[in-house]
Amino acid sequence: MNTRTEQLAAFDRLLTIMDELRAQCPWDKKQTMQTLRHLTIEETYELGDAILDNDLEEVKKELGDLLLHIVFYAKIGSETQNFDIADVANGICEKLINRHPHIYGDVIVENEEEVKQNWENIKLKEGKKSVLEGVPNSLPALVKANRIQEKVAGVGFDWEQPEQVFEKLQEELGELQEEIKSNNTDQMESEFGDVFFSMVNYARFLGVNPENALERTNKKFINRFQFLEGKAKEKGKTLKEMTLAEMDVFWEEAKKIDKPQ
Repeated sequence: MNTRTEQLAAFDRLLTIMDELRAQCPWDKKQTMQTLRHLTIEETYELGDAILDNDLEEVKKELGDLLLHIVFYAKIGSETQNFDIADVANGICEKLINRHPHIYGDVIVENEEEVKQNWENIKLKEGKKSVLEGVPNSLPALVKANRIQEKVAGVGFDWEQPEQVFEKLQEELGELQEEIKSNNTDQMESEFGDVFFSMVNYARFLGVNPENALERTNKKFINRFQFLEGKAKEKGKTLKEMTLAEMDVFWEEAKKIDKPQ
């Protein structure tokens, strides 16, 4: 591993390269915060994929891409004299110190939950009108549901036991079934939302990240389906030409192949 001196030198090198690119590269010269935004989101998702795949070499590369974007935004901010990379770094340092009084002050905490509760209470003291202000509107719905529940739990608005959450989930499933019987599409959508929200809540109580869980299943399904496509091709058939029974044989084979050891 690199020493702190080497780490700082590497960061200084990145800042120098950013200065040079901004001054000399036609593409880099043209970029604004608005043009970089969608690229930053894409890089964040690529980092998320690498983390889920536990591909540490790819994680390292994607972190570099994301770090470049942070430096890029700070460079643009310095050009308008609004902020620079030092302001960004000092800002997060001050926030971390302020929100960790159990480390940098005289507050005593017993566990992780008390740390979370302190964090949300401190944010309210900083001028936040609602604990939910920190949840971005543009988050994907599943991620947003999880963050909303984490936020309100941090100030004590939460169930006490996982069994209570499971009972709520069963209740929501029952309400969904009633709306399905009535064939009311709008109400079915509403009840589906309640079921998803309860599922996310239950996952949180079980210590499962719902976004990671669903993405693992997405990847698993893709792998199995592509295996099925490959087997169909070996037989000189398209999937449309195969019966469900034929496809199920290969699907079960795919399940055995990717089953955790």
